[in-house]
Amino acid sequence: MSSPARSARHTFTAATAAVLLLGTGGATATPPSPAGPADAPAASATPSATGSDVCVTDVDDVVTREPSAQTAEPLPEELATTLDAAARASFGQASAPGAVVGVSSPEGTWTAAYGMADPATGEPMEVGVHTRIGSVTKPFTATLILQLAEEGQLSLEDPIADYIEGIPNGEQITLRQLANMTSGVASYTRSTQFTDRFFADPQQVFTPEELVAVGVSESPLFAPGEQFDYSNTNYILLGLVVEQVTGQPVGEVLEERIFDPLELDETTWPGDSTELPEPSARGFTLQGDTATPEAPADATHWNPSWGDTAGALISDVEDLLVYGRAMGTGHGLLEPEAQRERLTSFQPPESGYGLGFGCIDGWVGHTGTQPGYNTTVYYDTTTDTTVVVQATSDIASGDCPESPVLADDPRTLPCATPATRIFAGLSTALGHTFTPNPER
Repeated sequence: MSSPARSARHTFTAATAAVLLLGTGGATATPPSPAGPADAPAASATPSATGSDVCVTDVDDVVTREPSAQTAEPLPEELATTLDAAARASFGQASAPGAVVGVSSPEGTWTAAYGMADPATGEPMEVGVHTRIGSVTKPFTATLILQLAEEGQLSLEDPIADYIEGIPNGEQITLRQLANMTSGVASYTRSTQFTDRFFADPQQVFTPEELVAVGVSESPLFAPGEQFDYSNTNYILLGLVVEQVTGQPVGEVLEERIFDPLELDETTWPGDSTELPEPSARGFTLQGDTATPEAPADATHWNPSWGDTAGALISDVEDLLVYGRAMGTGHGLLEPEAQRERLTSFQPPESGYGLGFGCIDGWVGHTGTQPGYNTTVYYDTTTDTTVVVQATSDIASGDCPESPVLADDPRTLPCATPATRIFAGLSTALGHTFTPNPER
């Protein structure tokens, strides 16, 4: 195996565990302060708390605000032109053949597409293409758990041992700690037991039980609640809990509880199918055994089963704009009390990860990566604005000491994955800059 391939293999977990607060390299990082004792809830701010010590400064306003009728109209031309210029500039700095962006606010909605959906044929990107959204799946999975908790079918304080045997510290690890990444269960995506198999044959199917077994074999990393560690295994376990409690396959539960109520007609659970709904765009990666900086691999039809309830969903920009606002406000998904808890669950409270998504400076949401695709979905709680970026590459650009970059990358910019780079540019054009932690 060539040196570039070895580098790509080593960065698999960083890319696939991308999360808005941590940057590409932060998936295994510990925040400056611990998450608290094992028996304490992750949330430490009160629902009515305000000020710089919390990330969402007016939770009551967020959970009660009604959508503007103007949202269905186009954005004012001047703002749309400003956003288009920002998106074009950022796209030009990203290592992706194509991208779709969308902004929805009380002033209106704007979407646009850039680059190519298929570089081999020159087919242009178009608004409405379907892409794999990776860890943006996690807020969906956490929402199911919160809905079941609202209904009294489970409690966030239930130990995972009540549902699944054989998890180290399972009697102490709560569903809450799985959701907020403080369980101490290792991520299977950081294990060569998984990566060696997956990169040798990206078409193979993994069961949730197989993925959990890999994570369990390298656990515990720490006592429950003592540290933060971004673990995909946590969300595979939560998906298994959903199936056990409901008695249904998780794809059906997602459809009944989230897709149908929000009318997300273009969002799909792929299971172990490698197909994407049409229209779709091809995705490229430097991960795997065959990719090199000169010749990225086409990962469009790599089997998504390895992502499961941690990262397998497929969607388009219009659905993600709808979901992004629902995720931020709770409307159509959760009652106000549960959404208040969600918006005060971040650790650290002023900028951290919570129950299925994170927060920086009032922006709540998630990034997601599957090999070949990079997605961002963020909701600005200060302005009622949702921003979505779908990129057809997970290849970072800039000065990246750990993540592989294309051979012709000048390495003059700060390291960033494509969707994150474009989103940061759009946020500045909107007047509320989102500054992610540095990526590596």
